[in-house]
This record gives sequence, structure tokens and C-alpha cells, in this order.
Amino acid sequence: MSGDNFLTRLACEDACLVTVHATRGSVPREVGAWMAVFGVDDALGSIGGGHLEFQAIAEAGRRLSGGAGDLLVRYVLGPTLGQCCGGEVQLRFERVAATDVAALRARLAPLRVPLALFGGGHVGRALVQVFASLPLQVNWIDSRDQIFPVDMPSNVVAEHSDPVQAAVADLAPQSRVLIMSFSHAEDLELVAACLLRQRRQADLPYVGLIGSKTKWASFSQRLRARGFTQQELAHVTCPIGVAGIHGKAPEVIAVAVAAQILLTMPQD
Repeated sequence: MSGDNFLTRLACEDACLVTVHATRGSVPREVGAWMAVFGVDDALGSIGGGHLEFQAIAEAGRRLSGGAGDLLVRYVLGPTLGQCCGGEVQLRFERVAATDVAALRARLAPLRVPLALFGGGHVGRALVQVFASLPLQVNWIDSRDQIFPVDMPSNVVAEHSDPVQAAVADLAPQSRVLIMSFSHAEDLELVAACLLRQRRQADLPYVGLIGSKTKWASFSQRLRARGFTQQELAHVTCPIGVAGIHGKAPEVIAVAVAAQILLTMPQD
């Protein structure tokens, strides 16, 4: 992760932190995007690339060499920089050192959306790798003990739960839920537990179930027999993944599902 690399290096050498402070109109990156410049050919992170980033790196390098300047600098992307975005960006330039590491760790930490992933199989493992670089806090749950790999991304916590559906009650509010256990029986109980929680608390914005339309037709019939209404069943997404991506390899499925999860997340 670029944030971890930045703070590790900052413990040994100063940098100029360039942050998108404000924007107007069409711009390449959102407020809060950042780039750490250690030299004119040495930067981590990105504020959008192109001529804007080139100019920002040059300005940051000048300040690292002792040059002065205002904290905030305005860039007009169209007339001034020739970028087709056409908007305006206000960048914040600040020299930072080892003494700033603790404060920057809290400040630059991404806001992570909670996600519960039920199932430690091939698709689950592929998803965890994709999720590693996304603004998600993943709770990875399986009823089988010792199913999880030893090394996992820093934003993933593994949990053993037997019965697996017992973990639904303790999920963080606003969790996105993906269900892909090793058994259809477990999948059914997980969907039922999520629907019951949604009925009581309405705090699971997305519940996705891996499988075909045929699998969901069978599950729907069983869930209706348990008293769930059609409106409640409509809250479940099955099959999962954005439309138009073909292929059944775990890595392909993971990309399609991750894209769908991103569509459920707050937009800046």
C-alpha cells in the first residue's frame, strides 16, 4: 500500500505531501487524494497524473530544496495546463518529516466500508486479493477451521463461526455481505439470517449470493415457505457480479463482484 510505504520512508527522510484540497468542475481526482514527493523523480501516490501531476511534482521538489510558497495553490486544468478535464484543482503543499508520522497515519487512513465475506473457497480467496487494495474492511468468515491462508491483507480479519450464520448478528452496521460457502445448506441459512437482520435493523445495504438463477429460484421457494415476502427476497442479489463479464475462473468472478460492490459504496 502506498500509504504504508510513504510513512515508512518518512521515518528516514523528509517529503512534500501534496493533497487535493478542493475542486470545481471536471477533475481527475477527488478531494483527499494525495501524493508524497521525495524528489522530482521520486513520488508515491497520485493526484491524477498528466500535466497537473507533473507541475505539482516540480513545485514540491522546489519546496523540498528550500523554496517558499503558499500552502494552497490553484490550478486551472484547461487554459493553464491544457488538460481536457477543464475544471479547477486547489492543491495543498506541506513539508512533512518523521515527527509527523503518527498524525499522518490517522489523517491518510482511508475510510473503509465493512464487508462480510462468507466462504473460504477459491472465489473467496480471489476476492480477498482484489479487496486488498480497495477501501474495504473485510470480515472473512467460514465454518471450517484452519481454512484461511496464513498471510492475509492488512484490511482482512478471518473468523471461524460454527454455525456460520451465527456471525450475521455481530456484523458491523452497513456491512455489504457476500455469501459463497462450501454448501448450499449453509448458503440458505446465511441468506435467511441476513434477511431476518434486514427485517429487524435494515442495515445491510447489499446481500449477494453466488450461484445461478436456478439456484436462486430454489432458494426463493424455500425462503417464502419460511415466511419471507417477495419484497424481502428482492433485497438479495443472485447471481452476483456486474453484467457483461464472462468467464467462470475465480479471478474473473472476483473482478466482476468487486466492481458490483464498488457500485454500492458512497460516491464523493
